Amino acid sequence: MFVPTSYDRESDSNVSQTVPGLRKVSVHRLDAVAPQDDWVAEEVPIALVYNGISHAVMMATPADLEDFAVGFSLTEGIVPDLSHVYSVEVKPACRGIEVAVEISQERFWALKTHRRSMVGRTGCGICGTESLDGLARVSRRLEKTQTFDMRHYERAMGYLHDVETIGSLSGCTHAAVWVGSDGQFVCGAEDVGRHVALDKLLGKRASLGITDGVLVVSSRASYEMIQKAAMCGVEVIFAVSAPTAMAIDLAERTGVTLAAFCRNGRCSVYTHPDRLLGL
Repeated sequence: MFVPTSYDRESDSNVSQTVPGLRKVSVHRLDAVAPQDDWVAEEVPIALVYNGISHAVMMATPADLEDFAVGFSLTEGIVPDLSHVYSVEVKPACRGIEVAVEISQERFWALKTHRRSMVGRTGCGICGTESLDGLARVSRRLEKTQTFDMRHYERAMGYLHDVETIGSLSGCTHAAVWVGSDGQFVCGAEDVGRHVALDKLLGKRASLGITDGVLVVSSRASYEMIQKAAMCGVEVIFAVSAPTAMAIDLAERTGVTLAAFCRNGRCSVYTHPDRLLGL
C-alpha cells in the first residue's frame, strides 16, 4: 500500500533507486550558466500476455504492474472478478516489460472470441476497438449503495498530491486515489497515462477486496474513465478537470455520480448528486 513521501528535487541522488519509474537527465535552462540535473518519468512498452497470447501493448510507468494487469483485466471486461485470475508474472522482454497473466479457460476462450488488436499510447483508452459497438461494455446500471459526506471532500482531494511521488519530481504523471466513505486514504496509484493510473488503482482496490468509498482522479473525466470505473462498480467519481459530454451521458445511463472541476474547494456535480451528503 502507498505511503506518502516527499523528496528534494536537487539533493537526493538515490531517488531513481527508491522510486521506480524515474530517470535523471541533464537539462539546460535559460536562467542557468551550466546544465543541471532534473528528473523525468519513465515510459516503457508494457505487453499484456494472456495464457501465452499477446493481447495489448500499453505505454506506462514501470511500477505497480501486477496491479495494472489486474485492473486492466477487470476494466476491459476480460475477467468479471479476481477468481478468474490465477497468476500475474512481470518480466523483462525485448525493449519493454512483459506481464504474463494466467486466466481461466472460460475467460480465455471469450477473450480469443473477441480479440482486439490494440497498441496503446500514453493515456490511450480505446485504440484498436474493432467497431463502435465495442465501446459500450457496461450493460448494467449501478445500484445506489454508497454515499459520501462532503465534509471529507477537501481531504479526499488532497490525497492526490500525496500519491504523486514520481509526479512531484517530474510533473509528468496522473494520479488515482480510493478514499473510504469516512474520508480515510485507502490506496492510490500514479502513471504517465491517466487510464493506466486508474487501472492500477482499481487493481489495488480489487486485491484489497474493498468496495466502500469513492474514486478521485487528477485528470479530466473522459468516456473511457467512466466506463472503466463503472465496470468495477465504482459509484462516485471526483475528477480534477473537465468532463466530456459522452462521459456525462454514460455516467447518467450507468448510475454513476460524476463530479468534475474538483479544485480549490469547488466542484460541479453532473449526474446523480443524491449520493453526496451535505452538497
